[in-house]
Amino acid sequence: MLLLLFLGEIGLPFPEDATLILSGFLIAQGVTKWVPTLLVVYVGCLITDFLIYWVGKKYGRKVVEHKRFRKIVSPQRLSKIEETFKRWGILVVLVGRHILGVRAQVFLAAGVMKMPPLKFVAVDAISAMFTVGIMVGIGYFGGNSIQMLSKDVRRVEHIVVVVLLFLITGLVFLTYFKKRNK
Repeated sequence: MLLLLFLGEIGLPFPEDATLILSGFLIAQGVTKWVPTLLVVYVGCLITDFLIYWVGKKYGRKVVEHKRFRKIVSPQRLSKIEETFKRWGILVVLVGRHILGVRAQVFLAAGVMKMPPLKFVAVDAISAMFTVGIMVGIGYFGGNSIQMLSKDVRRVEHIVVVVLLFLITGLVFLTYFKKRNK
């Protein structure tokens, strides 16, 4: 899970939310245990968020000149986020973490705006508790639903087989009697 979080942060197609949902699914299936999984994904989220923040803090506005980071945030978008930061401060990080597609931009902007590292980590840690809890919970309950559905599907399969046998038997008798009456 930690590897998927890191790969997602460097731009590969492994979104954080999908990784968290997968974690919940694996817990529901009994592949992993609650505490280690939650610990790994929570700490992994904080580390990957901090890495984006750190890049913004280290390189400042020059970060939007690099082709890799220009994909994450354009110079115009960074300016808008900076204005929002000046107005709303830590609320941008608290809320931005929960908006898909804006998360990385907000963390990068927090670094560019030179938000103190401890303040960023504290705000992100509080916000990440909700994200991790909700997404892992969705995966967990979805995983349990799949188990229940698979049991129901097996029952339905048995019923369908019995109904098909009756239909085939009925067709055979119907065909036999039609041919006999001619």
